[in-house]
Amino acid sequence: MAKIELKRPVVEEISAGIKDAQSVVLVDYRGLTVEQDTQLRKNLREAGITYKVYKNTMMNFAFKGTAFEGLTPYLAGPSAMAYSTTDATAPARVLADFAKQAPNLEVKAGVVEGNLYDAAGMAKIAEIPSREVLLGRLFGSMQSPITNLARVLSQIAEKDSAPAAEAPAEA
Repeated sequence: MAKIELKRPVVEEISAGIKDAQSVVLVDYRGLTVEQDTQLRKNLREAGITYKVYKNTMMNFAFKGTAFEGLTPYLAGPSAMAYSTTDATAPARVLADFAKQAPNLEVKAGVVEGNLYDAAGMAKIAEIPSREVLLGRLFGSMQSPITNLARVLSQIAEKDSAPAAEAPAEA
């Protein structure tokens, strides 16, 4: 069997994984201990993020002709990729949080919703809260004026229904 026949399934696996991905982040994992790598994989798995280590040439072939083609210049040295099909900012956020504990983990670059970002850009993306947090803030800000209106109307109703203080008796 030719070498290319052995590589094709790996390239197809990568292509299938990133086909519906909202974001892909490349990291350099050199210097991580086995415990740190295990913890990183656990954190990513819990967040619904796929994390795989592939050869750079395989990722290069899989990225060709996709929205992630801009990542090819960053495929130097050991590379792992993390991608998510549900939350565009989750890979950057989880990796950045983990990099605070393990400074050897280096975010190289990423593509989020079709836009290429370098390491500094990915650090900014990591600061964006999750979709659930943003929706919670939105609903909270929408609910606040209604709650305040209800409180004011309740106070007015209580004031109007309170018995009037009796006037002092005339002497």
